[in-house]
Amino acid sequence: MSTRRGPPKHQNSYAWQPHAGCKKNETEVGGRLKPYSEITGVCNRCKNQIEWKRRYGKYKPLIEPAKCQKCSKRNVRQAYHNLCFGCAKDLNVCAKCSCRVDQIVGRFAMVQLVLCFFLMQAIKNARERDRRTLLREVNSFREWKNMRHILITDYASPHLFHASLLE
Repeated sequence: MSTRRGPPKHQNSYAWQPHAGCKKNETEVGGRLKPYSEITGVCNRCKNQIEWKRRYGKYKPLIEPAKCQKCSKRNVRQAYHNLCFGCAKDLNVCAKCSCRVDQIVGRFAMVQLVLCFFLMQAIKNARERDRRTLLREVNSFREWKNMRHILITDYASPHLFHASLLE
């Protein structure tokens, strides 16, 4: 153990980079053409841990979806997460460490409203075939279930959609 105190004797002239001598394939995940996905559904502490793993070359992305520890379905699509997005949102816990937190990193209600607005604009401007496809996609996503009533009441009129799609 060193007993030296104070600033370092020599300062590095450039920052350390993982795999500096190896050329990385740009088409692989984490390369320039396929960057890592956004870190969502975790607390700030866990987000910092995952960012550290990405920065220093320790990050291992998921190859296939993992099992959620709460509902036992294969819904966990991000690396180092233990709960799926739906269970973590319902329980209001971090998807990685499962601790109860006030603020979760990820898509907040305001961002979800903005996405809903852009989806409504896409539905309004789309042709009939694309409009029905978009509505089927909206109905299939679990997180859009609560936003569906906004789509139907504000932007759906009886002459635009078939009655079975509105229910």
